[in-house]
Amino acid sequence: MLEVCGVATLDGLFANVPDEVKLKRPLALAPGKSEYEIIDYFKSLGAANANGYQTFLGAGVYNHFRPVMCDVIVSRGEFLTSYTPYQAEISQGTLTQIFEFQTMVCQLTGMDVANASMYDGSSAVPEAAMMAVRLTGRDKILIAKTVHPEYRVVNETYLKRQNIPVAEFGYDSKTGQVDLEDLSAKLDGQTAAVIVQSPNFFGVVDNHKAAAELAHKHGALLIFAFSEAASLGLLEPPQYADIVVGELQSFAHPPSYGGPFVGIIATKEKFVRQLPGRLVGESKDANGNRAFCLTLSTREQHIRREKATSNICTNQALIAVMATVFMSVYGKQGLRELAEQNLAKAHYLADGLNRTFSGPFFNEFVVSCDDPEAINAKLLGKKIIGGLPLARFYPELKNAMLLCATEMSRRGAMDAVKEALR
Repeated sequence: MLEVCGVATLDGLFANVPDEVKLKRPLALAPGKSEYEIIDYFKSLGAANANGYQTFLGAGVYNHFRPVMCDVIVSRGEFLTSYTPYQAEISQGTLTQIFEFQTMVCQLTGMDVANASMYDGSSAVPEAAMMAVRLTGRDKILIAKTVHPEYRVVNETYLKRQNIPVAEFGYDSKTGQVDLEDLSAKLDGQTAAVIVQSPNFFGVVDNHKAAAELAHKHGALLIFAFSEAASLGLLEPPQYADIVVGELQSFAHPPSYGGPFVGIIATKEKFVRQLPGRLVGESKDANGNRAFCLTLSTREQHIRREKATSNICTNQALIAVMATVFMSVYGKQGLRELAEQNLAKAHYLADGLNRTFSGPFFNEFVVSCDDPEAINAKLLGKKIIGGLPLARFYPELKNAMLLCATEMSRRGAMDAVKEALR
């Protein structure tokens, strides 16, 4: 290889690299292991993992039951391939699934159209913001401080490179809902969109209808975000929104160290031309049979780059299949019952605790406590993973913890959490 590169030594290959940045010692890695030693090594790590622990950690990643049917279906050959459906004639299974996924997302959100091409909830937020800028011709985004902090960071990173200014508006310290007065004061004729989340990062069901009315009064769009999809089985669909973005991780995807997740974006039909990603539509083949094809693709792989609405959208077929199977297994009534279980268990957990915010909540809530880290350490000794200390994201809430209860939460563990907090 050195000969082909036209150099005599490895040092010659890196001659252009400054000496001060070169590593002059061996890499700090252990010696190599054989295959069976590697297997034993990972088995030992797995044995030390958090198996058998109860968890009350939510904050955008939720511990829900995964029906075994999901793995059975996604393992079938028609769906297991992640083949990108450019050639419809050989990817009808993938296209059929994406079509059904889009349909279910529309039913879930109350929107007219949805795509199947978002990486996750965090990247879907700035995609929606840039979509709003294209639709309105304006260049300012307002986002609530109650939107997931990591979603806000990703949004800021995207829009900074697009020279789109982003401003945050606050929350009511009593209810935990958005501060409508602060939002009203910051809205102006250059605002393209207002972004709110419900249930918000504090778990509070937010007043997105009032936020939508304020946004529309100033000619701006409302972008509705969610991180807990199970809430849509019970709460009113965000029909007042113009664009809906969110995360379907709750639907058959284990926490798995943060990914891969299932981002969605849905909107009203009149905005479909600016929807990023791809849409699958129903058609007929040469023999008149029902068939599916890519109907609208505004990715840079399909059209001229300067005309593309997005450059990151992808075909996450396999994880979209999982979410689709999950929704099919549960059905409308099942999703409602799932949401009711989450609601009931969270309210049982919250009963008697010192809640920080008075606003209505779904399956997460904030509690005030003196030392969240110490409480979590105590719970860990009982094989319980506690909540999220909020000081990391909200310095003003340094003595507060975000707790989550799902259908997987058990009464004994919930009682132990309540005892520790008391």
